[in-house]
Amino acid sequence: MSERRKLIVLTDPGQDQAAAILMMLGAPEAFEVLGLVATAGNIDLAHTTRNCLKLLELAGRSDIPVFAGCPRPIRRDLVMAEHVHGPTGLDGPDLPEPKISASERHGVDFIIETLRAAEPGEITICSLSPLTNLAMALVQAPDIAERIAAIFAMAGAYFEVGNITPTAEFNVYVDPEAADVVLRSGVPITLLPLDVTHRMRSTPARLAAMRALGNRCGIATAEMLEFSEAFDLRKYGWDGAPLHGPCVPAFMLRPELFHGRQVSVMVETSSPLTSGMTVADWWGITDRPKNVFYVRDGDDEAYYSLLLECLGRLP
Repeated sequence: MSERRKLIVLTDPGQDQAAAILMMLGAPEAFEVLGLVATAGNIDLAHTTRNCLKLLELAGRSDIPVFAGCPRPIRRDLVMAEHVHGPTGLDGPDLPEPKISASERHGVDFIIETLRAAEPGEITICSLSPLTNLAMALVQAPDIAERIAAIFAMAGAYFEVGNITPTAEFNVYVDPEAADVVLRSGVPITLLPLDVTHRMRSTPARLAAMRALGNRCGIATAEMLEFSEAFDLRKYGWDGAPLHGPCVPAFMLRPELFHGRQVSVMVETSSPLTSGMTVADWWGITDRPKNVFYVRDGDDEAYYSLLLECLGRLP
């Protein structure tokens, strides 16, 4: 693993994203989280902002600021996923109402101002959610693109096609225009799509190992995932629900656990049938610019070991 990364985290937690945020906080030697930017997505912005605050308190990291971003996608009505995550967006454990509050500053302003104040290449964007706030920052302040070290995002699908429609992954479907802006930005991008996250399944044994850590963060993560898995177990009939979000910090920590290739990825924004589809030119059929390192597969055993190791360091 390379030097410690300074991260801006875009998130709409969501149980799997909660696991991802806790994983980052459990690896302080690798990640310095500068702030969480709450995104409307899995649930409305008020809930995702509150869920960010709850998670930071759970992990004993009230020092990390939270910024509320845009309350809806750039051009569309908000599509949410309460059917998976519950009416709070983070059902499962009984987390107390947060004592800390979100910053007054808008999430888009935080992204722009933080990147402009830092050295070029100093800050990495970690996206677990729809890309609305990053896209708005890039539109408002195009100069920030060359300042971003890299973008790592849980977004898209190609071989696994869709999980919210037959052709689209949820984070991209919620705001395809935002994904399009980001994919055209010229910033180095790594995508962790459903093609890899669907292989990372929270089997009963893996959830039991989380609970057996005995710390409040391990137990709460197990409770969250036990709640949200019900939908996926019914839908897919697998031995466990896919665990999407932590693929992003896992890749940053241990890229050698994953396999992918540099390809062109574009987003469909106009078709009613395939809106939000990420079209990955895996076989190099076109001469479109190869704008994304697209992760196709990973070592699920090592992934869960790494997640447990990080969760085990938390309160």
